Amino acid sequence: MELAYIPSPSRGVIHLGPIPLRAYAFCIIIGVAVAVWLGSKRWVARGGAKHTVGDIAVWAVPFGLVGGRLYHVITDHQLYFGPGQNPWNAFKIWEGGLGIWGAIALGAVGAWIGARRRGVPLPAWADAVAPGIALAQACGRWGNWFNQELYGRPTSLPWGLKIHKVEPDGTVVDGVFQPTFLYESLWCVGVAVLVIWADRKWRLGHGRAFALYVMAYTVGRAWIEYLRIDEAHHILGLRLNDWTSIVVFAGALAYFVVVGRRRPGREAPDSIDPAAHAESAGESAGESAEGGTEQPTDREPNGAG
Repeated sequence: MELAYIPSPSRGVIHLGPIPLRAYAFCIIIGVAVAVWLGSKRWVARGGAKHTVGDIAVWAVPFGLVGGRLYHVITDHQLYFGPGQNPWNAFKIWEGGLGIWGAIALGAVGAWIGARRRGVPLPAWADAVAPGIALAQACGRWGNWFNQELYGRPTSLPWGLKIHKVEPDGTVVDGVFQPTFLYESLWCVGVAVLVIWADRKWRLGHGRAFALYVMAYTVGRAWIEYLRIDEAHHILGLRLNDWTSIVVFAGALAYFVVVGRRRPGREAPDSIDPAAHAESAGESAGESAEGGTEQPTDREPNGAG
């Protein structure tokens, strides 16, 4: 008898007339908003302009969504191009299916374009938004809860996730499973806290805060992936995402060590964002025109949290 468990929503979509409002999409939107908000605070604390993070996110987010979907469709192609499958379902991103690896990879391409247009160094921008990205992932994982997907093995734990749904092939799933969505969400919150703390303590710069986020996330993803029972490709007994975590962790660690030796510390505030100087000059001109005086301040760009 099941004495305690986490219930699943009976549905993940509400129809407002003919318009479907999907919880999965709202979770992603909330995550993006949190990432931009926190990233902007940290960027301004480093000496950057307040709109820079959002301007670059306009490029990074669409690229990230496309990359995340491409990774999912490529690695789970049998769900869309196998016998009896409908290839057009590959475009139904609102039904779930985003691979974080593809989202980060192609999102970085979009961020690079946006950073070049804005005239700021991409590593510095990535350091500012790193904990926000982790929080965005924490929010996004709740979309899996609404969709009743990507859960783990059966469990009798009191925080098990109750699943009751009918698969497309007619199979009924009814039981209590490991809430891997919750584990990953909480882990990502912990990653954000870790990056903010480490960044304040050691003043990480030149992309090292972002590398720390990547390393911390991949460690968690590896053990959470071990609990999942959804269909996945296996190589030498490990799920594909476990191997991806290992490779990405190794790359982030190498970057962290090499860059830390070559370029210790953090970028100078006056070197990261030309727009900040334009804003400052505009404000000073406005104050002069109004007869105001600017008081000297000692600004310490410690990353905001």
